[in-house]
Amino acid sequence: MSFNVGDNVGPYKIIEQLGQGGMATVYKAYHASLDRYVALKALHAAFGEDATFSARFQREARVVAKLEHPNIVPVYDYAEHEKRPYLIMKFIEGDTLKARLNQGLLTTQEIEKVVDSVGSALAYAHKQGILHRDIKPSNVLVAKDGEMYLADFGLARIAQSGESTLSSDMIMGTPQYISPEQAMGKKDLDAGTDIYSFAVMLYEMVVGQVPFSADTPFSIIHDHIYTPLPLPQSVNPKVPEPVQRVLLKALAKERADRYESVGDLVLAFKSAWNEAGVPMQGTLITIAKPVEPSPADKTRMKPATAEPTRMAAKAGVAEPAITVEKKRSPFIWVGLIAVVAICLGALFVARQNRLFTTLLNRRATTSPTLAAPATVTKQAAPPVQSPVQPPLQPVTPNQPLNLPPEVLVAQQRVKDNPTDLQARLDLSLALWSAKMPGASYDTLAEMIKLAGADNDAFYIQAGDKFVAIEGWLPAAALYFQARKAYGLDGNVPVNLFDGFHESYYRGAERAEAPSVLPFDKVAQVDQPIALVAQARNAFYSGHIDDANTFLTQVKRLSPNMPEAFLLEAEMNSVTGENEKARLIANGLLADLSAPDWVRAFAEEIIKKLP
Repeated sequence: MSFNVGDNVGPYKIIEQLGQGGMATVYKAYHASLDRYVALKALHAAFGEDATFSARFQREARVVAKLEHPNIVPVYDYAEHEKRPYLIMKFIEGDTLKARLNQGLLTTQEIEKVVDSVGSALAYAHKQGILHRDIKPSNVLVAKDGEMYLADFGLARIAQSGESTLSSDMIMGTPQYISPEQAMGKKDLDAGTDIYSFAVMLYEMVVGQVPFSADTPFSIIHDHIYTPLPLPQSVNPKVPEPVQRVLLKALAKERADRYESVGDLVLAFKSAWNEAGVPMQGTLITIAKPVEPSPADKTRMKPATAEPTRMAAKAGVAEPAITVEKKRSPFIWVGLIAVVAICLGALFVARQNRLFTTLLNRRATTSPTLAAPATVTKQAAPPVQSPVQPPLQPVTPNQPLNLPPEVLVAQQRVKDNPTDLQARLDLSLALWSAKMPGASYDTLAEMIKLAGADNDAFYIQAGDKFVAIEGWLPAAALYFQARKAYGLDGNVPVNLFDGFHESYYRGAERAEAPSVLPFDKVAQVDQPIALVAQARNAFYSGHIDDANTFLTQVKRLSPNMPEAFLLEAEMNSVTGENEKARLIANGLLADLSAPDWVRAFAEEIIKKLP
């Protein structure tokens, strides 16, 4: 389903790739019969997953193709190539408004051109009942003759007409320009959402920067919803008062408080401009340097795709809509029931290189030692319902007839080969699958003692096997054995970093988590995830005040940690704060720097919300 330079796609020959974004890849192509160049926009292959998308794509493409306006990039054709839909659009040689803004201040004439061109295009489309949903400078094309065109009209509508993996996981809009209602995932959008995004562009042109900018998409989205608009004059004193009033109204959080139409906004802006009596030229200002990410965040960050230098007719490729393209992984549940009372005494064997203490019918309510303030309350709240954790059953010689065949076979292998690490791992896996976690932990403890401290590859491979059967807590213990070699600020490999974080997060729900993998030991090499796990364990043990305290601590320590926001969303979903949960989870879906498993978990939270 690839589109390669030199290939023929229908009657079009691909000449070069112009750029790539979250929803589509854009190529320059040649149409021989009409002897002209066109822009070929191939939608993401994920849209092909939906068997009904083809018919919907054609229907919506027809609607978009009917838009005939001098400032809207026209759609000439639409079709499919190897089950991948594509659009044919007018090829415009030039640049984008985003690229122009990066070069310096806009002139008075350029600002006026943007206001007239984009405003006219939007007003026309709204009269046809079509929203853009992704207004931003990279979707405004500036031709060599100075004419401006609004691109990607209807692409959001086309994308959301399907039920593919991509479209169902998509929050349309770009963080810096997204409207509050879009950011909240609301479906009943109207012209007000385009008015807001257009007003963000106006703010950027005359103030010198967008109103909200932060390290993560979630932080920006949160600000659009809750943070008061920075007064234009407080950022740039040269902004005239009449213009400031227009921007404040156009960027109101509530749709009803904005201008009723794009035409009203354009008229008000130009009137304010004339009233001010000064040239409306953007003012260059210094933007605050972004906060330097922590070493752990740097390790986890995915490399950014370089922005293509060729911008002609890319229709917003340089700054893609927020699209989450995920690896499918099993999700953990926010399910039923009670904390396990585990009795019959305690047996601890402490070793310097031992990862965790032996669990044989012990109580799992050992008080954690990690950074718990004296003011934390330890009682009152009833336990939050959580998946059943069966009592830990040790394997004893008088039980063989009650054991599954897989366990018996694995036991015999260990007996025949006492030093075989794989045999002990298989036995631990079999015991876990047989719902005998205590015996599984014991076997792992023996295996770790035998494996030693410098056996990272084996520990990671063993952790992966437990993840495959959702043995999250044993997986976390195994990953931790490899993880601790890197120390507090070590350059941890991404697969180990994310694997440990996911398994410890998910496994922390179990009552025995503090004993299997003590929070204070984890904190010695990764304090943020130790606090998150401690908070999650406290929450599902019914200590909600403790959970909130630990969550506050981790946010102070690592303000942009996706796992902390994920837990906040999960806790809100369980306690009935559905709108808060939806907002935070949507923000995580929009954060392409967040680990895949975090976005997958956030998606599961959203699906379960009423």
